[in-house]
Amino acid sequence: MKQLLIIFFLVTWITTYTQNKELLFEVTGICIKAPETGQVDSFIDFIKDVLVPAQANTLILRVDYDFPFQSYPQLVNEHPLTMDEVNQIKTACKESGMDIIPQINLLGHQSWHSNLEGLLKVFPEFDETPHVQLPKEYKWPNDDELYCKSYCPNHPEVHQVVYALIDEIVEAFDAPAFHAGMDEVFYIADSKCTRCAGEDPARVFADEVTRIRDHLNRSNKKLWIWGDRLIDGRTTGIGLWEASLNNTHRAIDMIPRDVVICDWHYEKAHPTAVLFAMKGLDVVTCPWRKPSVAEDQVAMLKLLKKNSSEEVASHLKGMIHTVWTGAQNFINQYYGLVEFDKESSDMPATLKATLKLNEN
Repeated sequence: MKQLLIIFFLVTWITTYTQNKELLFEVTGICIKAPETGQVDSFIDFIKDVLVPAQANTLILRVDYDFPFQSYPQLVNEHPLTMDEVNQIKTACKESGMDIIPQINLLGHQSWHSNLEGLLKVFPEFDETPHVQLPKEYKWPNDDELYCKSYCPNHPEVHQVVYALIDEIVEAFDAPAFHAGMDEVFYIADSKCTRCAGEDPARVFADEVTRIRDHLNRSNKKLWIWGDRLIDGRTTGIGLWEASLNNTHRAIDMIPRDVVICDWHYEKAHPTAVLFAMKGLDVVTCPWRKPSVAEDQVAMLKLLKKNSSEEVASHLKGMIHTVWTGAQNFINQYYGLVEFDKESSDMPATLKATLKLNEN
């Protein structure tokens, strides 16, 4: 009888362990702006003291032009990271078993409010909408429907620059993948663009995703992008920010199946991860500032993974917490060194909720 009880408990334990292991997610981590030069030590301490003990394994690092590019040094921001600092971050992540995925905003987000970002500042000929002037005082909404500028993906010279930047930053961080941003693209296939007028926005978007993916694929690197342009904002009722109202959503069926989608929803746990998974695309869910939303997303992903076919479940990769403030400011918030609005923007608690994804 004693032997039978032992066998019973062993079988039960093995079955439970196997089931729990099958429900584990591959990706947990954070998307955050690269630290400013001179602030790398505290950033590395945060990785080692907070992210590693929580078993985070992915760091999407929003670098943009805060990097000492050699290919196009005229694009570099005023106070970039040094190569020594880049190597320190890379080494810390490697020692911690964490993948770095560097990001440069491509296609959209080529301006912010009344200021151009590096690419269009140096190469104004790449502007999709040169007829739209940046205002002295930015307001939304506005007559030009200006949120952020886009570069024209059909300009014959833009990819010579873009590919050089991608190659340089991926090599510097020894990264397995590159994040191209590509969210909130409101200017695309503009009617006044001499190269894009009359084209299908979905096809234009998909072609740009495919070009960047194909370039990365030549060196066995993966492409990650934000997922909002691939969601039908009208049918879902999600709207123009976290989904598309400018007809790019059909690109979901046009892009390569090995592109990884970062599915961000900040105010509500919209169940769109399953949309991407059922299309055969790997997807990670991304909260921001509301712990309750992250908690709902954790519960939703676990439920979806448990009740999906093996094929669909295999594409539900995990969760990444997104940070939309400076790295040092977020770290200070996390340790309670600065005050912030906990009612509407509790990013530290949202990170903690996100990193509980693989807890039972």
